[in-house]
Amino acid sequence: MPSWSTFADAAPALAQRARARLDAHVHKTLATVRADGSPRISGIETRWLEGDLFVGSMPGARKALDLRRDPRFALHSGSEDPPAWPGDAKLAGVAHEVTDDEAVRLAILAGTPDADAHVFRLDLREVSTVHVEDDVLVVEVWTPERGLRRIERT
Repeated sequence: MPSWSTFADAAPALAQRARARLDAHVHKTLATVRADGSPRISGIETRWLEGDLFVGSMPGARKALDLRRDPRFALHSGSEDPPAWPGDAKLAGVAHEVTDDEAVRLAILAGTPDADAHVFRLDLREVSTVHVEDDVLVVEVWTPERGLRRIERT
């Protein structure tokens, strides 16, 4: 499954737009799968390290336990209200817990506050952005299987 850097090499313009939306707000929304199969949404911050996208959480946090059990996730950028809405970014994929000392050290240096924090690298199944161009809703979607697609809705 592709890392952020692999995706960015495959679809650089979309990666730039998606990263701009992700970087526009500190807080994002992470969806995980609970033990009973129902969805859980949680606030989360992301960190960029050496071309990859990471999330962290406090030790024992439910979202971390969800990801350990079932690594599937969805991530939504922070958003703004119209009329100034510049668009949103959405990611879906699989989170891989990082436990080696050097990677965890890098994550902590990047802002994860607790040495015992859970740190996950996000690998991608899908990246999309949505925005408005000339009164047309534009959805750009990338998957490793289908590449980049553009959908316009009026």
